[in-house]
Amino acid sequence: MRKLKNSELNRKSVAAFKQAPKTPLILILDDVRSLNNIGSVFRTADAFLVEKIYLCGITATPPNKDIHKTALGATESVHWEYQKDASEVVHKLQAQDVKVLAIEQAEGAISLEQFEVVENIKYAFVLGNEVKGVSQSTIDQCDGVLVIPQEGTKHSLNISVATGVVLWDFYQKFKML
Repeated sequence: MRKLKNSELNRKSVAAFKQAPKTPLILILDDVRSLNNIGSVFRTADAFLVEKIYLCGITATPPNKDIHKTALGATESVHWEYQKDASEVVHKLQAQDVKVLAIEQAEGAISLEQFEVVENIKYAFVLGNEVKGVSQSTIDQCDGVLVIPQEGTKHSLNISVATGVVLWDFYQKFKML
């Protein structure tokens, strides 16, 4: 087995990415503090052709050297927008028939492996602050909550890791439709 060279990876240009059909998924970052986590979310969103990222509250926005350090240019390919209030973004998306789900540990949450992607439905996932998670006021606005099953002692994943887990899960389920 031979490791592929960068030139063999068939990477899209930024222009080709912008023209490519997108995965029907939007991300909402609710008060994410770490610039490196924000950059990592952009990079993962690029990998799975996510439609858009909303950066809300105290979540920093590009251009920023620390976001760029982990995004590696994905802030140029993935469409993004800043909005002060995540709850308002949730309401706006729901008015556009987007199903909005928080990624959080909450009563009545659906375990990720039980989540079924439905054809012709656009989704948005809300991911929260590194300490407090998704705010309760935002959870109250959501159509539901997904939880990533965890069996260790921490029951806590870094937001960039949680994003990778839920995006991979969504992407592979969507591709099987």
